[in-house]
Amino acid sequence: MDIKSSTAAVQAYTSARPATQPGPEAEGGFARLAREFTATLQEGEATAKAAMTGDADPHALVQALAQTELAVETAVTVRNKVVEAYQEILRMPV
Repeated sequence: MDIKSSTAAVQAYTSARPATQPGPEAEGGFARLAREFTATLQEGEATAKAAMTGDADPHALVQALAQTELAVETAVTVRNKVVEAYQEILRMPV
């Protein structure tokens, strides 16, 4: 292997590398979902604190807890699917 082919391989890798980084269109996907998940958890926590001090009615507390539980279950399900896909990739023959 000569130096020119080695240099060409490095240049090809360097030019392809930015394509693997998320672009501006990714902002609408996972980042938005992560923000919504965080907001749901924060709203549930705020409602729980308000209920402890007597500032929130029990129905609001139950609704906030149900939304928080659903958000956490959804996040766990997505995480499990990602781990499952990763394990499937690891089992692939090279």
